[in-house]
Amino acid sequence: MKTICLYFEIHQNVHLKRYRFFEIGKDHYYFDDYENERGITETAERSYIPAIKTFIEMAHTYGKAFKVAFSISGCAIELLEQYAPEVIELLQELNDTGCAEFLAEPYSHGLSSLASEDVFRDEVARQAKKMKELFGKKPTVLRNSSLIYSDDIGGLVASMGYKGMLAEGAKHILGWKSPHFLYHCNQNPNLKILLRDYKLSDDISLRFNNSSWSEYPLFADTYMDWIAQLPEEEKVINIFMELCALGIYQPLSSNILEFIKALPAVAKDRGITFATPSEIISKSKSVGQIDVPFPMSWNDEERDTSCWLGNVMQREAFHKLYSVAERVLICKDRRITQDWDRIQASNNFRFMTTKNMGVGFYRGIYDSPYDAFTNYMNILGDFINRVNALYPSEIENDELNALLTTIRNQADEITVKDAEIARLQARLSKLQPEEAKDEKKASKPVAKKAPAKKAAPVKNAEKAAPAKKAEKAAPAKKTAKK
Repeated sequence: MKTICLYFEIHQNVHLKRYRFFEIGKDHYYFDDYENERGITETAERSYIPAIKTFIEMAHTYGKAFKVAFSISGCAIELLEQYAPEVIELLQELNDTGCAEFLAEPYSHGLSSLASEDVFRDEVARQAKKMKELFGKKPTVLRNSSLIYSDDIGGLVASMGYKGMLAEGAKHILGWKSPHFLYHCNQNPNLKILLRDYKLSDDISLRFNNSSWSEYPLFADTYMDWIAQLPEEEKVINIFMELCALGIYQPLSSNILEFIKALPAVAKDRGITFATPSEIISKSKSVGQIDVPFPMSWNDEERDTSCWLGNVMQREAFHKLYSVAERVLICKDRRITQDWDRIQASNNFRFMTTKNMGVGFYRGIYDSPYDAFTNYMNILGDFINRVNALYPSEIENDELNALLTTIRNQADEITVKDAEIARLQARLSKLQPEEAKDEKKASKPVAKKAPAKKAAPVKNAEKAAPAKKAEKAAPAKKTAKK
């Protein structure tokens, strides 16, 4: 039986404002609040809200026959909580149906997995904690920013305790292999890898409303027939895309939501099911390891990291940013940690690309990649000055490492204590029903004693008679003596 894993990314870039060289040291606020509010509210109204309402309707209609997964960056959560809280409420309503799973990912939606293990661990831990607060369950599957994956990243994610990870089914990695199987990390077989079918995913997210496409218009029956006609042994079909594909990239007028809404019924007619990533990982076996020596992603034709780190400007900004990573990790200033999350976002590096991105590429407020680089480096210069003011660059690395070791040890102690608390709470929850039973027994009225039974009649009356005569005779003897 074939199974579809349907997953959506929710991320919204925090837009930077125009920041000029002479503002360094004077202005420590880097963001365009107007553009951030406009961008998130427009995306919520045109895409997130109608799409999530559709998923809720599908969950009520099809029950557990429909499943969907999401990952939400920490920056997106902050913007949604501030400007579009209805989206969070709808996601919680969808979560209550039991048909959705929420995955872990880096809090900033940045490139920390390519730069710093410590930053990556910290980001994922904070985002996973937020998922548990909002949806009541800690994620067991991780999705890196833009599906960035390599052997080393997989080994790191496995060491963090995650059971699975999403990645791109890139041709240059798979070769003759199919993305329609479950694989595992070559550094740790305990980490299962779900590979995206980029053709089936892009048919929805990129080509659905393209009237020049040979398959236009695409109907749910046709789409599900493509899946049903795959070789019998290919069981897992992973369809991953951004949620804003439903309503932004493919406008609502294209009937994209009606197409999505029809998929479960059409799939059921063909014996195809839906499942979340964790369900597939728990029920399916890996067919073998996947080898990814260099990082890959779901971006561009190359499916690599060149759209963020492909030129000298991008690499210079990248190395400059993470040169202060260790100092930021020990910083307790909330303004600095929040700014750190926002300026890490991968979109800031994508604006600097010099690749030919086509006519529709959005570069934000910038006229050119050089303009984007200049603005970003001005902001980064002020940010680094603020960090160095707290932790001067003269501080030796040994001293910083000692501080980081202390922080890690404290985090480990907290983790151990949290596990102990969870264990004791589970034990207490088991003991409470037993105590309740004991109290119930103790509160029951004591049963009255049954009345004493009458002595049974003596069967041998002849033996009993002499004894009675002897009793009567005894007082007579006493009288005679007197």
